[in-house]
Amino acid sequence: MKKDYEPGYLALYRSGELAQRAELSRARLASCQLCPRRCLVDRLSNRRGSCRTGEQVRVASYNPHFGEEAVLVGTGGSGAIFFSNCNLLCLFCQNYEISHQGDGVEMSAGQLAAVMMSLQKQGCSNINLVTPSHVVPQILGALVLAVERGLTLPLVYNSSGYDRVETLSLLAGVVDIYMPDFKFWEQESGRIYANAADYPEQARAAIREMHRQVGDLVIDGEGLARRGLLVRHLVMPGGADEVGGIMRFLATEISSATYVNLMDQYRPCGRVDGFPLLNQSLAHEEYREAVRLAKQAGLTRFDNRDLLSLFRHLGGDLLE
Repeated sequence: MKKDYEPGYLALYRSGELAQRAELSRARLASCQLCPRRCLVDRLSNRRGSCRTGEQVRVASYNPHFGEEAVLVGTGGSGAIFFSNCNLLCLFCQNYEISHQGDGVEMSAGQLAAVMMSLQKQGCSNINLVTPSHVVPQILGALVLAVERGLTLPLVYNSSGYDRVETLSLLAGVVDIYMPDFKFWEQESGRIYANAADYPEQARAAIREMHRQVGDLVIDGEGLARRGLLVRHLVMPGGADEVGGIMRFLATEISSATYVNLMDQYRPCGRVDGFPLLNQSLAHEEYREAVRLAKQAGLTRFDNRDLLSLFRHLGGDLLE
């Protein structure tokens, strides 16, 4: 990241606003409504709702990650912090041990701040907060401490898309790059695969708010994302209708310049044994159709790594 770029949270820290938001968000843990589940449990007393996370954050791992989108990786990797547990809990999750089983260790705000600083010292391009929707207060508290220790990297909010606008409003000016998934277009898919029939509605509202805050993705001369929205969609077997709806929404209701990662790495994971459609790998033809639908919707900005994937899937017939 170029030296002349300053993440938005630094100005909020200098004004005292960042600390105020950290305190406000922490108070909300007393009757937790951070995500659309709205469990109303007192997490400050270590009560646990759907996300099975109490007062302290749990971290599964952290490291420079080179498997992320090209615009996030750079030469030093994306500084990924994988938070344990999840507020969505898709039954096909590829990180099932982390999201469903909660593998990881609890960390204080100071320890999480130290993790952020470690990633910066290792030369990472950003701090990539993976599955952060249920731990926004803990992140803000740690961020205050990390800034005091010299953190200057952009923040990436890497979520399932199952976010509440009221919580995202606490992150306005804090998060530089929003990277939500948009998993399901149909309510029935959300209900069956994640017990969240309201997922499409909540994801649409969340992505609108994210784009309102940061706009289209801005990439600097070094090929690194500075600020903006990047949307992921994991293409799934039999999911053409989902792809079409999501891509049309992004192109017409968000921006035709929305930067998209159509992911092709679906494989049977988690608890898909009772779901024959999901208990198979993605066919090349299905991925090709997803690309066609994205183009047909009017989208043109795709992750560079996916272009190589497209060559592999389309046999060189790239985006025609």
